[in-house]
Amino acid sequence: MRLRNVIKSGLLVVLLIPVLALQTSSFKQSQMKYARVKAAYDSKWSTLQADLKRAGLDAQDFDLYLRAFKNEQELQVWMKKKSDNTYKLFRTYDICASSGTLGPKRKEGDGQVPEGFYKLDLFNPTSNYYLSLRVSYPNASDMILKDGKNAGGAIMMHGNCVTIGCLPMTDDKIKELYVLCVEAQNRQRPLNIDIFPAKLSDANLKTLSSSYPQHAAFWSRLKPRYTWFEQHKSFPRVVIDKKGNYTYPEL
Repeated sequence: MRLRNVIKSGLLVVLLIPVLALQTSSFKQSQMKYARVKAAYDSKWSTLQADLKRAGLDAQDFDLYLRAFKNEQELQVWMKKKSDNTYKLFRTYDICASSGTLGPKRKEGDGQVPEGFYKLDLFNPTSNYYLSLRVSYPNASDMILKDGKNAGGAIMMHGNCVTIGCLPMTDDKIKELYVLCVEAQNRQRPLNIDIFPAKLSDANLKTLSSSYPQHAAFWSRLKPRYTWFEQHKSFPRVVIDKKGNYTYPEL
């Protein structure tokens, strides 16, 4: 039976509001059931809230964007108020171990850390590496450009400071990152993480391309997003074409 012309729409809106509120808060609530997540909040959240306030950010209202640089072994955490158009750098963390070389991941078992544009698509509060967040590798580009049948997977940002193809932190720092990502995920979807071979200034790209000519064309397609963000502190929309190339329709 029909809802009688959407049950006078106003009532429908009123009914939806508490439902949406429950959906928004449920992710954090489910994570807080795990001992390691609760311990991370107990040890880190009050300090992080104070640091966010000093940075002019609202701990109850922020978007989060991550950028990782393999050569520099650095992870940057960028944030903005939801009402703002531009991000500001909140914190930089050391990536405390590495594997592989500069260049994208193209197959299972190559030991490479991926390069490209991803999401954090899974939170693991009972990880073998203390706490972990999964990077959405392989994406559509990786699946097109993979070498062989299996592109690999299970690329994580995690604790325990060991790695084969992941982005490892110390346990102390993964606590901070995990808490920040839970707070952001509770209000924001998706959480973007861009992984670059290095900071792609013109000079760096020229040097990298000279040392690794086989990756030069691929890196040149990552550079527009890097450059735009450096200039504008926002990131352009990316589309992956049929050849696996990153393209930027608005640029």
